[in-house]
Amino acid sequence: MSGSSSAGAVPSRDPAWRGRVFWLGAAVALLWPLAVLTEFRPWILLEPQSLAVTARFLADFFPPKLELEFLRMVALEAWRTVAMATAGISLALLGAVPLGLLATRSLSVSALSGRMAQGPAALRLGTRWLLVLLRSVPELVWALIFVRVVGLGVTAGVLAIALSYAGMLGKVYAEILESGDTESTRILLRNGAGRMQAFFYALLPQNAAELSSYTVYRWECAIRSSVVLGFVGAGGLGQQIDASMKMFNGAEVATMLLVFVFLVALADTISAALRGALR
Repeated sequence: MSGSSSAGAVPSRDPAWRGRVFWLGAAVALLWPLAVLTEFRPWILLEPQSLAVTARFLADFFPPKLELEFLRMVALEAWRTVAMATAGISLALLGAVPLGLLATRSLSVSALSGRMAQGPAALRLGTRWLLVLLRSVPELVWALIFVRVVGLGVTAGVLAIALSYAGMLGKVYAEILESGDTESTRILLRNGAGRMQAFFYALLPQNAAELSSYTVYRWECAIRSSVVLGFVGAGGLGQQIDASMKMFNGAEVATMLLVFVFLVALADTISAALRGALR
């Protein structure tokens, strides 16, 4: 009787506490040198001088500027920002889809025997390195390059988003297509079907929802990126925010920030609705 009661007794402490304490200590030991290296000192924000500067800076934002002519200009630039993101994603898809298919091992006929032939393997490796190059260069750097090539304006932002997001989308597309069940794809290829037939009839149907969901999510990210690109002259709402900040016009900045918050919230709502419909 006493043995059964002791077996069912509730332990007085978490049996896994030693492991948790160990990993917490390991995380602190790893992150502390990184914080020292980066001179991370958040307590500076709470110093009286910092609080005074912050208060003066935020006071300039109120009240926001609500003149009709200014609001019209902000609405036009907000529309340009959305157009920049949408055009950039559309161009990115033109590169991401073929590159993603080339980087997908399950669509290789030579890989059916187990080891991919040298030619297709070299092509796949080169494609993956191209995707690495495209996504390794931030869209901000691409925008700086294209501003010098095509001049100030939305065109530079569209091209920057197109190149950077082509690398991101192509990489994730290939990983999504390779992570699913590829048995039906191999069966089609072994029975004489072409690569595109195997893609459309085997890989795409089972991965369409995930591919579409990620594409919509990247469009939402592109809207945020397009505002940042405006700070280097790529046009849109970000360029107007940069100009107002340089003129120390906090009221205009406050209005454009509110519009940007609304824009991101709207994009998030639309993307969530689309992802829900795709599921």
